[in-house]
Amino acid sequence: MSDDIDDHVYLSLAEQHDQEGDARWAFGTGFEDPLHGVDTAVPDGVDGAELAAVCLALGDDALVGAQRLAQWCTRAPELEEEVALANIGLDLLGQARLLYARCGQADGTGRGEDAYAYTRDPADFRNVRLAELPDGDFAFCVVRLLVLSTWRLALFGRLASTADPVLAAVAAKGVPELTYHRQYAADWAVRLGDGTDESHRRMRAALADVVPYLDEVLDARPQFAAHADAVRQETLAVLDQVLLAAGLSLPAAPAVPGSGRQGDHTAHLAPLLAELQSVARAHPEATW
Repeated sequence: MSDDIDDHVYLSLAEQHDQEGDARWAFGTGFEDPLHGVDTAVPDGVDGAELAAVCLALGDDALVGAQRLAQWCTRAPELEEEVALANIGLDLLGQARLLYARCGQADGTGRGEDAYAYTRDPADFRNVRLAELPDGDFAFCVVRLLVLSTWRLALFGRLASTADPVLAAVAAKGVPELTYHRQYAADWAVRLGDGTDESHRRMRAALADVVPYLDEVLDARPQFAAHADAVRQETLAVLDQVLLAAGLSLPAAPAVPGSGRQGDHTAHLAPLLAELQSVARAHPEATW
């Protein structure tokens, strides 16, 4: 594994993430191009279409995941958790912004992040379906965040040395953010799993809801074929260690057929995007 994880998962799964340089992103704010001043030419030997596919999939995961986290505002168990989830969502929005900007350079369209976020239909999104499922209870939020952040951190740690310098820089910036996301989720997984009978029951129910979508997350082909096996092994190893500390385990469950990576989504993505895109579609090209 890329990180040294001790037995006390809930205390020191990872280091506190660095808040410096945190991106802020919203429709019509006139923020500077996130890749301003960076040489965005696709390097020789890097396939632009493949690079764009990686950036689009990771950007969509982040955008949809951030939108779900935003829905916890006023609904989390405590104010402190609302702030924590909102900050995690902002980290993901910053990642989405950078990835969409790189995608527009790599695919040759020159589109900016707003075009990818606000003008595409659900079938054009390439996020995993786990990210788009309705929130459920706090235990489900914790389990989903644990799975997605563990997988994403394992992948970003490898993409930080990828041949494209822009994607490598985006991944390197994301590693400390995702390290915190994973630790936050692991902390709560242990608290709830090793807590009361009710919290333990809810965690088991959340795992049962999440596991049918786990194979889609781990089967990272074709977008991430070069790292798929190593990322799968690391993700499962971390999940097993966290769940062991929580008195839990991954249940056996058949995978839900289909793949969001291919545009095959649940019925939950369309209303989520309708809410996300409503202002931008009602006022195209608006600035504030």
